[in-house]
Amino acid sequence: MALRFSPLLLALLPLLAHAAEDGGDAKNDRRITPLAAVKVVGKRSDSDSSLQAWGAARAQDIPASLDVIGRQQIDARQIRSLSELVREDAALGDNYAPVGYYQNISIRGYPLDLGSGYRFNGLAMTGEQSIALEDKQQVEVLKGLAGIDAGVLEPGGVVNFVSKRPADVRTLTLGTDSHGSHSVALDAGRWLSPSFGIRANLGGEDIHSYVRHADGHRTLLALAADWVPTAATRLELDVSDQHGAQRSASGYQLLGGTRLPPHPDPTRMLGYQPWQQPVRIHSTNTAARLRHDLGDAWTLRLAAGRSRSAIDDNVAFAYGCYYVAACASLPGNHFGPNGEYDIYDYRSPDDTRTSDSARASLEGRFATGTLQHVLTLGADWRHRSITRRASVNEYVGSANIDDLDPPVYAPSPKQPGPRVRRLDSRQHTAFALDRIALGSYWQLLAGVQAAHLEETARDKHAAITRTTRLQRTLPQAALIFQPQPDLSLYASYSEGLALGKEAPFWTSNDGDVLGPRLSRQLESGVKYRWQGLDLAGALFRLWQPYQFARPDASSAGHTFIEQGRETHAGLELSANGELRDGLRLEASLAWLRARASGTGIAAYEGHQLANVPALRGSVHLDYRLPWQPQVSVQVGGRYAASNPATADGSVRAPAYAVFDAGLRWQGRWAGRALTAQLGVDNLFNRVYWRDVGSAYGDTYLFPGAPRLARLSLRVDL
Repeated sequence: MALRFSPLLLALLPLLAHAAEDGGDAKNDRRITPLAAVKVVGKRSDSDSSLQAWGAARAQDIPASLDVIGRQQIDARQIRSLSELVREDAALGDNYAPVGYYQNISIRGYPLDLGSGYRFNGLAMTGEQSIALEDKQQVEVLKGLAGIDAGVLEPGGVVNFVSKRPADVRTLTLGTDSHGSHSVALDAGRWLSPSFGIRANLGGEDIHSYVRHADGHRTLLALAADWVPTAATRLELDVSDQHGAQRSASGYQLLGGTRLPPHPDPTRMLGYQPWQQPVRIHSTNTAARLRHDLGDAWTLRLAAGRSRSAIDDNVAFAYGCYYVAACASLPGNHFGPNGEYDIYDYRSPDDTRTSDSARASLEGRFATGTLQHVLTLGADWRHRSITRRASVNEYVGSANIDDLDPPVYAPSPKQPGPRVRRLDSRQHTAFALDRIALGSYWQLLAGVQAAHLEETARDKHAAITRTTRLQRTLPQAALIFQPQPDLSLYASYSEGLALGKEAPFWTSNDGDVLGPRLSRQLESGVKYRWQGLDLAGALFRLWQPYQFARPDASSAGHTFIEQGRETHAGLELSANGELRDGLRLEASLAWLRARASGTGIAAYEGHQLANVPALRGSVHLDYRLPWQPQVSVQVGGRYAASNPATADGSVRAPAYAVFDAGLRWQGRWAGRALTAQLGVDNLFNRVYWRDVGSAYGDTYLFPGAPRLARLSLRVDL
């Protein structure tokens, strides 16, 4: 595996590598500065979240469900992708997450908005990228409406990726797996002076996928720098750059629209053609954050960033059965009743998604009589653009899901069209939040955001197809009761705004975009820190207008409309931390009732919505052997109830339970700290449907990964 890194990083490495030799005096100097590193030893952190949904506050003071998946947990589980990350919290699920392509997830049953549902150090990032985890210190998952600085986005929540900060560290990690993949990661950093530190993360992976013909590779370069010129000022800079190439695997579809494929093969690449090029994704994320204390009571925070993803989207795509004789009297947007499907030569080179964002906030403490206030005032600006060519999407032949490899067909001679700016979206948000201490035990939070959105969409000929302008004032309020420092009870109400959905191509109003949707959420919860264990529970109710394809007498057979309400109500429980010395638990349970009502179609009501299991659970135990304290045993499992795959609930993917196991050895070798880890995912090689999510109005079925063994070695240099 050949890794290519920038000249800048190669120039910095000698400085990083020298840390162990001349760090003695500098380390003593840092003890008298505010630069001491915070070691994250648990899943949750008491430090401020990068997400400012309820102001800068500890997790105990946030009236919302916030899960923090820390570096320790990422390493222990050898997590490599977004789809693997969702295993760590029962409230998360896959939503169109193919192998070899950028992946999306859902929170509380709502798919995230790829334009605004993902954050890089608190700033908006493009979700259309394969998100690297080697350079991340933790991943923050805020569930539900995302608060005063959220802007316009889907109501499920946001996922924030927090970079590692400078520290005196030099660690090399080598990995391999039972399919033949190999990876290497270098984490090197140091404080060059008491006020300036840097950290570099380099990664490379030679990917041998469990899906045939889906091998690939990727490289990562990430740099972080902190400058603390005074005790009152801190500047944090981050940049990451990742290149990846891998063939994408198409999902299955329902047979005849009414039946699950009976024997799914997770190793089979549907539609494979030898001429199929890999999907290439080049993503860059940058962020700059400044914190400046204006005396003892006020703090100014400024942040700006850019996220860019350029995608060469190439796939021999398995879709529908429009050209299959058996589908002459059936809907063509499903596989045929006997497993037949069509293959399309799809090419969309240089599909570029860009997100620019800036934020300013002022936070201050003051008193009015006997009331203590923490006031946050701020503004947020975002610009998202999509520039792409007119794609090639041509039928080349048909195949059957039972084919190990489909017949080989000639690719389409057509070429992509010229580049066109397809979307320009600008959001401006002003927000205010007042946290009022009502005595020693109570806090009242009242906030408001004024959101303004302007969007222009164009077709492949650059003709304007949609102009959206909207402005909305969205309130939020919460009450927190803390009878003791380690116990919080809260109740909250929030409102949010999401864009309308676009009608799928197979509906009579193909391409129409419906109006924005106002979301509302009620939530109550409890957070309790008992000895070394963090316990949390939340009850919530989320609702918004329902937009769906209604069957009718039109020539297309369906029309995309807004009618009725979509309501998600649920209970979430979690326990994370030390059960006793040497035994660590991470567990979560999510019960979710997702229903449509008032649709005018009885078959669409009274049952769970598609791709929303009613129950999910996740549990992991890490036990250090008392007679061999260098060795730890890991066991875990995850469960999902049956999952509806159609709007009328007539087809459901079966419930499943999957178990994992692992061993970890920590010790010293040649005077250096060494960690060796062996893990086995899907220990009993269970075949199951992990994802029945939708994309562009169509449902795709993805089998779970088969059994996979992973081995990694991590050594301090």
